[in-house]
Amino acid sequence: MDQRGLVIHEHRITVPLDHDHPGDGPGETLEVFARVVAAPDGGDRPYLLFLQGGPGQEAPRPVHDPATPGWLPRALADYRVVMLDQRGTGLSTPYGGPGPDPAADAARLTHLRADSIVRDAECLREHLGAERWSVLGQSFGGFCVLHYLSTAAGSLTEAFVTGGLSPVGRRPEDVYAATWEVQLALDARYHRQFPGDRDRLARLLDRCDAGEVLTPAGHPVSRRLMRTVGNALGMDGGAEKVHHLLERDHRSPAFRHDLAAAFPFQARNPLYALVHESSYADGHPTSWAAHRTAPAEATAPDSLVLSGEHLFPWHFTDDAALAPWREVADLLADHPWPRLYDADALRTADVPVAAAVYADDPFVVRGFSEETAALLPRGRTWLTNEYLHNGLRDPRVLDRLIDLTRGRA
Repeated sequence: MDQRGLVIHEHRITVPLDHDHPGDGPGETLEVFARVVAAPDGGDRPYLLFLQGGPGQEAPRPVHDPATPGWLPRALADYRVVMLDQRGTGLSTPYGGPGPDPAADAARLTHLRADSIVRDAECLREHLGAERWSVLGQSFGGFCVLHYLSTAAGSLTEAFVTGGLSPVGRRPEDVYAATWEVQLALDARYHRQFPGDRDRLARLLDRCDAGEVLTPAGHPVSRRLMRTVGNALGMDGGAEKVHHLLERDHRSPAFRHDLAAAFPFQARNPLYALVHESSYADGHPTSWAAHRTAPAEATAPDSLVLSGEHLFPWHFTDDAALAPWREVADLLADHPWPRLYDADALRTADVPVAAAVYADDPFVVRGFSEETAALLPRGRTWLTNEYLHNGLRDPRVLDRLIDLTRGRA
């Protein structure tokens, strides 16, 4: 189909829920959906698979004018772009929980990690008849790229990663302790930028304690749940969003709407909450790692610290909409997750890799990203403090990475 200057072809394939045991158990197959997007004259260009951030997020929906996502026109100049709705999201078979059996739900969710997504991608590549293709991974999508390089590097022509060079072999508690350090620094930066917001926040949290701050559904918002809006501080423009939220009257419908949108973990996308920590489980259980490593200043009863991409057990009690998944979340926190990455395979992956590493990224910490980059024999990194975690929205980021793989930068 032609959509205002974009040529789009839709594909649906059937894949096993469990690629290792394709014939076992009920509901053993899933449908995976992808759009192949091309410029009008780009129908014979090589494929670029885009792997979305998340986990639990669908691929962006392409729009020609104005260009959405912002990097798409640059990509279409060289490629046909494959927009994959990762299993459980978008037009792929959705995750349908919570069901009556938390253990069954948890078992199903163990098959929605990067390892299964990459095997779906391999099925899609074969379906499209591509011997090899390029891949672009944003955030969690970069974790998928690293698993791809660990298990099927021969299928890749080149790889681009933005804010997504995951730690390799690190325990989840090591990762989250580091993300807390960066988050505290961004929290301090926020209050330097908007010094009056400390008092605004303190007053708002007191109103939370008094039960005066409500969600659009009328549920009270706890003090600690309110502070999770600090997740936005890791994004360009996020500090301004938090500031504008705190400016509003907490009794207004506009405040309640904006507050609900600002919570990082929400029932409208339970996958993000349920399998988020497993993204960092490279051979270890997570055991609520972000909660266990939270610094004292972030957990004190009167804390004003704005937390980031940190999941807590109390998310499934304080947020009434997430409460149905509490048992499932506990089971996943205890799950012995298998390894995602093979350091030896990464050291021998003969694939050009260009990665943007954001110096102040609280989601994927710089130091661990640089450790991982050092494993890749043909890897090149661009360390920058010009952007935070969502830098890919600027087409110059992808342009720079393409130049790195071509030897032009």
